[in-house]
Amino acid sequence: MDGRFSHCRVVLQLVLTEIHRQILVNEASNKKPIEACALLFGKKENEKIIVTDVFLAENVESSPVNFTISNEQLIEGYKEAEDNGLEVIGIFHSHPSSEPYPSETDKKFMEINPVAWVIFSDITKSFKAYIFESKVLEIPIIR
Repeated sequence: MDGRFSHCRVVLQLVLTEIHRQILVNEASNKKPIEACALLFGKKENEKIIVTDVFLAENVESSPVNFTISNEQLIEGYKEAEDNGLEVIGIFHSHPSSEPYPSETDKKFMEINPVAWVIFSDITKSFKAYIFESKVLEIPIIR
C-alpha cells in the first residue's frame, strides 16, 4: 500500500472467485486497448460483498482511459440482477495501461455509485477493490 488510499476500518471484504476473475481478465484482454467494464451481481453477507455473477457491458466511450455503460445496458443489468434475486453489488473496469488505482474520474463516480469498485490492471495483472465512505477506501479481495 503506497498511502494514497485509506484502509477500511470495518472488516469488509470482496469475495471474487477464480472463475469470475478469469471472466474479467479475459474481457479486459479482449477489449484492450480500451477499458473493459461490467456490473457485478451478488449479495452482501455480514461483512462480505460476494460476487456471484458478472454482467459484461460495452464501454460506449471506446476509450483507453474512461468508461461509460449506456443507460440501456444499466437498466438491462439491474433487471437481470433483480430477476435472479441478486443485487448490483459492484462495478468493474480495467486499466489497460495503468495501475489498479482509481482515477480522479473514478473517484467522482464512486461517490454517486456507492457499490464496490473493482479495477484490473493489465500492466500488473492484478485486481484491487474500493468503496467510497466519505473517502476512497481499499478493501481486500478474497477468493
